[in-house]
Amino acid sequence: MAMDTPPRWDRKIQQRLARGEAAALGEFYDRFASLVHSLAHRVLDDDAAADQVTREVFGYIWENPDDYDPKQGNMRSWVAKLTQRQAVYRLRQAEATAYAETGQGSAEELEQKVRRASVAARADYIVTSMPAPLRAALELAYFQRRDYRQTAADLGVTEDEARRRLRLGLQLLSSANTRALEGSSPPGYGRAL
Repeated sequence: MAMDTPPRWDRKIQQRLARGEAAALGEFYDRFASLVHSLAHRVLDDDAAADQVTREVFGYIWENPDDYDPKQGNMRSWVAKLTQRQAVYRLRQAEATAYAETGQGSAEELEQKVRRASVAARADYIVTSMPAPLRAALELAYFQRRDYRQTAADLGVTEDEARRRLRLGLQLLSSANTRALEGSSPPGYGRAL
């Protein structure tokens, strides 16, 4: 399958959403609601705000299903990017309001907070999106403090394979901090909803 060809489900759901099928929105919600809410909560650290962002993201998708461009990646990545951008927008609004009311803080502190929240949300997304073998190796190494030999034994793979999985998983995670907040997404993917 070509790299720029989205999975069949992505194409079909986009077509159904474009036709205005309410059932398609239900399926779409069932598939991505936990991703959207958890990413929004990770950025905002507030259930009510995460609920609001979730409603906004799904409302936007319902009204603009044609904004998804399969050449830019799969639908899951598009939804995650929309969520991250909307959550960061909400965080900036909330912090700016708090600053205006209290006079405490600075623009630099706000940007640092937004950056930390954005990197954390991206790391969460990367971990949940990576293949299960990579995730299992990282979980053993990080949470259970296993070295690559112990990880290999626990997973029933060779030591070379365990090292490869750990290295690849860590490389993927390191990309969470290397992406700039602005300008790293394709046109249309970075604007507030």
